[in-house]
Amino acid sequence: MNEQQQFWKDQYAGAYIEKNSEFNTELGIKGWRQMLQKAGPVDSFLECGSNIGRNIGFLSAIYPEAKKNLIEISPAAYDIVTKRYNPELSFNGPIVESNFPKNNFDLVYTMGVLIHIHPDDLLANMQKMFDYSSEYILMGEYFNRTPVMIEYQGEANKLFKRDFGKLFVENFPVSVVDHGFLWGHAYEDVFDDITYWLFKKNG
Repeated sequence: MNEQQQFWKDQYAGAYIEKNSEFNTELGIKGWRQMLQKAGPVDSFLECGSNIGRNIGFLSAIYPEAKKNLIEISPAAYDIVTKRYNPELSFNGPIVESNFPKNNFDLVYTMGVLIHIHPDDLLANMQKMFDYSSEYILMGEYFNRTPVMIEYQGEANKLFKRDFGKLFVENFPVSVVDHGFLWGHAYEDVFDDITYWLFKKNG
């Protein structure tokens, strides 16, 4: 595993689980309804980097009949989320090492995950997301017009901000369905100044 993968698998896994254990469910559902207001029906979804499943819970409230699937790198978080949600398909490891069927999920998404992947590895991770989706891809990440690294929990090379939407649309055959912003002040303890992009695969 590379430096970033090792950090999320072992070094910071326990602290992140604790950090994500308490949140406002009503606000979480509201935020997801906003992000998906222009999407069509979703009968299955895949979260790339689920942690303990906070977003899976929000989406389950919006799409109660949808099949749940996930990828999570931390063994401790993976154990919690799979026991909690009993996903149809799941993988414990890095996104790029997963091997699910192509065009298999109506919605594939990340929420605060791509920011923690080294820029050199971004396109490989995005390729997996594109391949797995049958229709929609959603990314919710920290935005910066130019790529920049900032310290995360006192650690260098663990958080990278950029225009993820631009990178994706320039490298994959997709159309932009929607984009927007979830202001952290209005979504305290749920979303932290998240810019989101909703794409649809062409053809």
